[in-house]
Amino acid sequence: MEEKQLQLATVAFAIAVICSERKKKRKRETFKSLGFQYRMGSTTVSQIAISTCEALYEVMKEDYLKTSTSEAAWRAVAADFKDKWQYPNSLGALDGKHISIQPPGHSGSTFRNYKGHFSVVLMAVVDANYKFVYVNVGAQGRLSDGGLFAHSDLHRAMETGRLNLPPPEPLPNTTTVMPYMFVADDALPLRTDLQKPFPHRQLDHDQRIYNYSLARARRVVENAFGILANRFRVFRTTICLHPDKVVKITLASCLIHNFLRERRSEYVPPTLTDQETDDHEWIPGSWRQEGQGAFHDLPAGHARNPTQRAKDLRDLMKKYFNSPEGQVPWQEHHI
Repeated sequence: MEEKQLQLATVAFAIAVICSERKKKRKRETFKSLGFQYRMGSTTVSQIAISTCEALYEVMKEDYLKTSTSEAAWRAVAADFKDKWQYPNSLGALDGKHISIQPPGHSGSTFRNYKGHFSVVLMAVVDANYKFVYVNVGAQGRLSDGGLFAHSDLHRAMETGRLNLPPPEPLPNTTTVMPYMFVADDALPLRTDLQKPFPHRQLDHDQRIYNYSLARARRVVENAFGILANRFRVFRTTICLHPDKVVKITLASCLIHNFLRERRSEYVPPTLTDQETDDHEWIPGSWRQEGQGAFHDLPAGHARNPTQRAKDLRDLMKKYFNSPEGQVPWQEHHI
């Protein structure tokens, strides 16, 4: 198995290099153009590509794309968020993207999203190092943002306790006990295990501080999608394949991304992702200038009457980030 994994990992790295070279040449390859180069039929090239994606996923998913059910692993994720982004008790940044596809035959409006385009949805949780710790892809583009999360296996696992998350613990240097939570944007609901920003309307000072702190932690998932779109050029435009094949390509790409993020430092050049200067000024990563290609944001969420407990927890986090124990020296300058 080790030898087979090494062989597939080598193939994975070669694929990423090819993707990077295509970026430099600004050339979009198709199965037909690849068939001309290698003297194969486009159908044969398609079968090889999809079979390779399937093989990569089946052999390497346990090592590079498996959602943890270990308390120790979740604590490690939270420790990285605390060290790198000064956001404690965070299990990862959760977000979703529409992946543009060609309209599938006889599908009607099944895959038509809120913008009138056709898409499947990629929902993911990313750790502080831009690695995917949870991936779900294939939901039909017509589903609402609330529906996507409510019907996801992540939501079911959170509801039933199958993720084996650590129990609530005090925030650093305080006696305020806080559960471990994911962080997200406005497209997802506020829950006791999912933090989101205050609505951007008439924010007071403390709410702006909280939103700033949350945004720094949440930005990792935006960057992970940006890296994926700019290193794997299939995501640079509408994918003209059946949704089932788009799912296989996306899963393999996320897996290869994790492998290369772990094994190859040159996979993510420093300028590709968002950076902070010594004064903590935000410098947008080059992927933002390149754009997200086939990826499109989920629509902003609507009020879903969160529980009072969820609101109270967000208020406690707001109070923490405005306290001497939780504030960072530069936050007043950046809100």
